[in-house]
Amino acid sequence: MKVLAMAVLALALSGTAVRAADPRYPNWPCTQAKVPEISLAAVWAGPALDDAETKWKNDTKITALVAKLSARKTPIDEAEKSVKDFLAASSADKTSNAKLLFAGLFDTLNAQRSQVMSGLERVSRKQREAADKIREETIALQALQSATPRDEAKVEALGNELIWKTRIFEDRNKVVRFVCEVPTTIDQRLFALGRVIQQEME
Repeated sequence: MKVLAMAVLALALSGTAVRAADPRYPNWPCTQAKVPEISLAAVWAGPALDDAETKWKNDTKITALVAKLSARKTPIDEAEKSVKDFLAASSADKTSNAKLLFAGLFDTLNAQRSQVMSGLERVSRKQREAADKIREETIALQALQSATPRDEAKVEALGNELIWKTRIFEDRNKVVRFVCEVPTTIDQRLFALGRVIQQEME
């Protein structure tokens, strides 16, 4: 049980897994730098979007297509084909529809990205609290193990609880590492679809 206590203590002290690399964002748990929003200029070199930034929500065809294209379950090649098919059928309205479509994607994917990032920071705060709790309970377990007489029932109960809490902590860290990739995936999707929309406008 002492080995377990030291292992748990090491894990708790390595709570750096949930400590931010960038002091500006203390709850940001990812190795990737936190970029709060995608800038329009980084992903769009086409004509000014003008009122498309608000008008896209009024077009039911555009809103339906934006929902499909922005869903991560839609493969990117399928999404790109849908863009091409839609704009090919737009004829005289191609430029207008292209601007509306990109405005919708930019708005929607930026919002998705913000939700994911807020969720990551929420989990990071909980992980920091969990690491502190594990550290406290490890110290309590070591005290119980050193006590005379030693209460074996209490030692076992706290030891089992620590094993359970440590596993949850580790599992959440794995999930965080996986979810940390999502904002980058969203960036890549927006950039790829923006490029296709611009190509189809030319």
